[in-house]
Amino acid sequence: MESELISLKQVNEVLTEVLQLGERGSEFELSSPLLGAVPEFDSMAVVAVITALEDNYGITVDDDEITAEVFETVGNIVEFVNSKVLG
Repeated sequence: MESELISLKQVNEVLTEVLQLGERGSEFELSSPLLGAVPEFDSMAVVAVITALEDNYGITVDDDEITAEVFETVGNIVEFVNSKVLG
């Protein structure tokens, strides 16, 4: 089975659902900041987002891969998930 790239829209859907952002989640762009910019995105939310990404995309995120840089912007999450999906 060929892996497909995960899109901005797909990551936005995960973020919107986990963080319960409603319409605000659809406004995210690749450059949209998360850590420190979205009040709902706290340390507990990071864990919930990681779990949702793992469940939705069949990836495994190791503890040493969880850095502030990965969660700094929406685009960083998209890049990270795609690097995991493509392996």
